[in-house]
Amino acid sequence: MSSEEETSQTSSSSSSSSSPPSDSHFIGKKEDIVKAGRVTKLVNGCRDVLVLYHQGQLHAMDMRCYHSGGALQYGDIEEFNGRMCIICPWHKYKITLAEGEGLYQAVDDPTAKPLRTHWCSKGVKQRIHKVTEVNGDVYVTLNNSTEAIDSDVYQTEKYRTVLLKAQPEPKIKK
Repeated sequence: MSSEEETSQTSSSSSSSSSPPSDSHFIGKKEDIVKAGRVTKLVNGCRDVLVLYHQGQLHAMDMRCYHSGGALQYGDIEEFNGRMCIICPWHKYKITLAEGEGLYQAVDDPTAKPLRTHWCSKGVKQRIHKVTEVNGDVYVTLNNSTEAIDSDVYQTEKYRTVLLKAQPEPKIKK
């Protein structure tokens, strides 16, 4: 097993067994995901999931940002206070890849000059899903926690329908 495959984290794990978890969903070949960097998939007919490969690890989370539904597959990945985050392209919200926490910069004393800021957590805002790799195939097991998470709002058929209607018509070149 390579060092890439040995890494594991809350949202990512690898397996040397010959079969994926029974409740998992096939996403694609690891080599294709690594090459693309990010893929999105409607999983189980009900959940839009972003699977991304960053610094040797696979991560999976709800595809739409918890704040306003921004498409996270277009977000940059940066480190904040030692934690890797995806940044929503719409409003620049920072979401940790491993836990789905929303991060913000807090100010201890707004009257002090210069201002001293530090990164704080808003708590888990984005639903994170488990990634498993089996023999080069990547699977996602949905996080079915009954605890509501902010990103759940954008996982409804009603939202998908509204979102699709709001998309501009593709222009046909003549």
